[in-house]
Amino acid sequence: MAESGKKKRILIVCQHFWPESFRINDIADFLANEKDCEVEVLCGLPNYPSGEITSGYSPFKNRHQTYRSISIRRALEIPRGNNSNIRIFLNYVSFPFFSLFHIPRLLTKKYDQIFLYQLSPVMMSFAGLIVGKIKKIPTTMYVLDLWPENLYSVLAIKSAFLRKIAAGISNWHYKKADKLIALSDTMRTRLIEVTGKPQENIIVLPQASEKIYETTLSDPTLEKRHKDTFNIVYTGNISPAQSFGTIVASAEQIVASGIQNIRWIIVGDGMSRKSVEALVKQKKLSDFFIFEGQIPSKEMPKYTSITDVFIGSLSKSELLEATIPAKVMSYIASGKPIVLSMDGEVQDLINNKIKCGYASDAEDVDALTDNIKLLYSQTKAQREQLGKRAKEYHLKHFERDLLLTRMYDFIFTTSRV
Repeated sequence: MAESGKKKRILIVCQHFWPESFRINDIADFLANEKDCEVEVLCGLPNYPSGEITSGYSPFKNRHQTYRSISIRRALEIPRGNNSNIRIFLNYVSFPFFSLFHIPRLLTKKYDQIFLYQLSPVMMSFAGLIVGKIKKIPTTMYVLDLWPENLYSVLAIKSAFLRKIAAGISNWHYKKADKLIALSDTMRTRLIEVTGKPQENIIVLPQASEKIYETTLSDPTLEKRHKDTFNIVYTGNISPAQSFGTIVASAEQIVASGIQNIRWIIVGDGMSRKSVEALVKQKKLSDFFIFEGQIPSKEMPKYTSITDVFIGSLSKSELLEATIPAKVMSYIASGKPIVLSMDGEVQDLINNKIKCGYASDAEDVDALTDNIKLLYSQTKAQREQLGKRAKEYHLKHFERDLLLTRMYDFIFTTSRV
């Protein structure tokens, strides 16, 4: 651990970082500027979700930067390109491979902790685990995408042999980390089974929403455009795991029932966006869907101000039941009603613990349609009451400073195992 009076030093390893929009940005900022840690981030070349390397970056440009007192080192990676299976595979394996070339440099540095922010792929943590083991530095992995389960929701892997390899690689990473942070009790149970770690070394910590999501921002142009419609807003990634077919099928049912003034506003991007837009066009629903594309998180409060209901969905899969998506946490923070088509703990959270909307089974189009119609039929005051419950629960249980402080305490006060 750090010597008395000296700043705590932490290495963060995550393939994705600023200028990409992931919550690790806020976590790193919290550690560097609110907890006064020396923070270094090992990440890749920004290319998510567009698949193309962000302007201003290349293998020869901006590989080493400083952002808000955070030192950034970028390993090479093959960008996602057209998000085909082969390009995603190459993206998944390239960052772990090229991050290994940073190990000699990292071994010369002194860190008190190594924090692994594990999105997909699980292998993105590899260099951090190796440095931690060689230098006997405690490692904490925040498991956002549970592997190999999440892999199967993106790539259609049917081979039992390949699935066995994927499970072996995934479980190795979880076993090698000293401590794990899970998103839900279901995920924690799964990680305990896989790793055999003592229960005290794995905690449950939902994703903390940035403070910006607690606010609303007036945008007269946006408000004028949507003032006469009932606005159902989706934010975030558009991928196979999100089961957008369920949302489109529900919209089709609602339009067929005679309700014409609902607008489905999609804020985000991802590998399935083009196919979803094509499906909307095929179903002759283009007048009802608006694709806004990717926007900076600081602009999200503009969309909160026009939202009547936030919506989310996931594919039908026992493997995804342990997930509570980041977007759901943002929706709760916003203080607006929520309608979901998802399995697992998130149903109990929305329907029973908070009572801030309606969550039905994944891919159950009829149930989703019924819940949307129910919200549509309610008075504005009734919907505002649902949103009020969400905001109150967020401030009591999920508020950003509360969750990040718990994370900080877990990282720095638990000894290496």
